[in-house]
Amino acid sequence: MDDERGPTLLDAIRDFSENASPLDFVLILEHWDMFLAGIGYTLVLVVVALVVGGLLSLPLAVARAYRTPVANQVIWAYVYLFRGTPLLVQLYIIYYGAGQFELVRESFLWPVLREPLWCTLIAFVLNTAAYTTEIFRGAIEAVPFGEVEAAKAYGMSAWRRTTRIVLPNALRRALPAYSNEVIFMLHGSVVASTVTIVDILGAGRILNSKYYLAYEGFIAAAVLYMVLVYVITRGFRIWERHWHAHLRPREA
Repeated sequence: MDDERGPTLLDAIRDFSENASPLDFVLILEHWDMFLAGIGYTLVLVVVALVVGGLLSLPLAVARAYRTPVANQVIWAYVYLFRGTPLLVQLYIIYYGAGQFELVRESFLWPVLREPLWCTLIAFVLNTAAYTTEIFRGAIEAVPFGEVEAAKAYGMSAWRRTTRIVLPNALRRALPAYSNEVIFMLHGSVVASTVTIVDILGAGRILNSKYYLAYEGFIAAAVLYMVLVYVITRGFRIWERHWHAHLRPREA
């Protein structure tokens, strides 16, 4: 005689998710591996772009702040170009536009420019470097004049003043504004899904199109972005607390 069993708790949860709940959360959880891969792609794109773009922006910001002849005007034009146009347009020009020129297709750059991942990284690096340059430039110009004069009186060279006095002070001042740039870069990374990269939003789009859903994939992506933003915000708070520890009042 067959052992007839009633519905299990898992079956009840699945039935509620599919038929009663406005959001099919079980279906989302069943595709956790796809969203995990999307998180990986998103983090790689954002972290690499921020690191490379941050390193590029430091000398550009110094040249802008010190009004270096010729370089200042060239950097200003670059910054204006990438701050004045949307990131999506920049990505499309690099990914779709570069391949229209035979000179590019026959050059050594084509193995890089034909890959969506590399094109996306190039667009992200150039974009975040432009914004970060202006953040650091403003922070450098905000360094108190007295500190620079004291370094001169101490006999420091221009290089030592910049590396030991100006940049450490400027980076501390730029930290709150730079945290916003990190979050904006994370949000801007959604454009990667438009060039076939399966990032967080790309995973949500695949889920929706596979099962003809209206919003489950998008809501899952939104939740994941909110979690990442929370982690970034908490990380920068800890960082600011550490770098600004000398400004907190001390107990008598």
